[in-house]
Amino acid sequence: MSNNDNASERDSYVGEIYCKGSDEMKRNVLSTIKPEWSELHTSGHIHIHDLEAYNLTYNCLTFDLLKSFPYEELSDGKTNQRAVLELFSYFRDIIVKTANEQSGGMAFANFDSDISSILNRIGMSNCDFSLVDDSIDMMIRWLSGAHERYGQVSFYVTLNIGLGTDEISRKVCRTVLKNFRDAGPRIIKPNIVFKVKKGINLDEGDPNYDLYLLARSVTSKKMIPTYLLCDCELDREADPKVLSVMGCRTRVVDNVFGEKSSIGRGNLCNITINLPRLALESKKSEDPWKTFVNKWNDVASTVKDILLDRYKHIISADPNNFPTIFEHNLWIGCPEKGLENVFRNGTLAIGFIGLSDVFQILYEKPYYESDGLLLQALKFVEHMREYTDSLTKEYGLNFSLLATAGEMISGRFPEIDSKLYDNDILKDRYYTNSFHVRVDNGMNPFDKIRFEGGFHKYCNGGCISYVELESPPIGNEEALDEMIRFAIDSGVHYLGFNFKLDVCDECGTTGIFDTCSECGSRAITRIRRVSGYLEELDHFTDGKKNEVKSRVVNG
Repeated sequence: MSNNDNASERDSYVGEIYCKGSDEMKRNVLSTIKPEWSELHTSGHIHIHDLEAYNLTYNCLTFDLLKSFPYEELSDGKTNQRAVLELFSYFRDIIVKTANEQSGGMAFANFDSDISSILNRIGMSNCDFSLVDDSIDMMIRWLSGAHERYGQVSFYVTLNIGLGTDEISRKVCRTVLKNFRDAGPRIIKPNIVFKVKKGINLDEGDPNYDLYLLARSVTSKKMIPTYLLCDCELDREADPKVLSVMGCRTRVVDNVFGEKSSIGRGNLCNITINLPRLALESKKSEDPWKTFVNKWNDVASTVKDILLDRYKHIISADPNNFPTIFEHNLWIGCPEKGLENVFRNGTLAIGFIGLSDVFQILYEKPYYESDGLLLQALKFVEHMREYTDSLTKEYGLNFSLLATAGEMISGRFPEIDSKLYDNDILKDRYYTNSFHVRVDNGMNPFDKIRFEGGFHKYCNGGCISYVELESPPIGNEEALDEMIRFAIDSGVHYLGFNFKLDVCDECGTTGIFDTCSECGSRAITRIRRVSGYLEELDHFTDGKKNEVKSRVVNG
């Protein structure tokens, strides 16, 4: 059993060398930034994500794929087979190389329609589609099995699909879904996001309604795809083609330097504030809630300063550190005018974790057990969003509020806090994800969606809600449809469905078991959703393992 900071990590010689170097770089950063900033991080009040990248690079990116695509190279006397092979070799190349230039994930905003545009542009709209089919299948298997980044982790790639209505786009969308479904239970990446949009795929008679039905069917077997709900309150004013999910949940849309779009843009950096810690410090004060909010205000002001400092370092970096994104124009902006002209289009995110736990600490009940507390919780998240909006206006940069995934910090924060405080919430040894209701709530799925839905509109840097199901809903995809539609009406921006998926290592039988129902083996791989992507349970971080033990079905 591993004890990783990241569930995607696998042991290797190169990975061990990387981890040692990364740890040293983190120590160097903490010793060179302002002592009060370093203290906030080491004391567990905040977590500076990707600390080793502080002076070097940004976090994540949705590729601006079509702007500088090498169309001529693929159309210059190539056979159809060679052109398709080179197309997917190009995808693989930019994934690997971009991963070496940034710290986080990558996304294709419209994987299906982008491939259609490319094939049409190079005169291959009538090519033998089996070549594309095979290439997509190989790409999916590679992304799932390759732990090549840093010699130890997967490439965090998200394929957003579902909106393209022309013949090739539809074929690509269908192929992605079917190949992921048919690849077997051990193929658990990439993250696939189906964009749901009325008039395109949500209702019978929409041109892509059949693809929506297929997506639900695949989800019922493998938990993927997840769903970007383009008609929710947060997203309905944006063109759905420019919406994208990166990694677990990152959302980049509004831009003070241009039109709303995720394409060619990413999150530069994220710092998460430990809300339960602030509540523990406030509990014995005369007015605990007022004290808690004031503490958040103070910490958030310092976090703002750290983000601005990090932004200064990113735009002052050596441009030679980014050969791939500049050669292929994967970011918007003009690098010839300097890095600031490019990276100013990114976002600076203030994140949070443990909202439910705050109310458990201060009021001995979670926010969703009282209408008054629910309103108080919503008002507080609105307050956080108003602060990030005020920073955008004051500094002319894209600040956002992120409902942090919290994979590693869900365990790191309570481990630190338990050494300082004695509270029942610390016995669980994990903090609840972002604004989520506690995983042991046991409420029905519609109540869970309703309670969490109101928070999504405030979290413009990204968020997700999950429904925990008792078993794979195979044959009951209509239930998924009901929840998706209810989630849209409830304000949910991004929705996923969780269920247990166990795989026998000996015979490949799937189900939910400790002993294989077919061969009797007790060698079982358990696949679970960790934060937004799927992973093997044995490789979860300690905090997430503790969370999984507490999860109760929403039934």
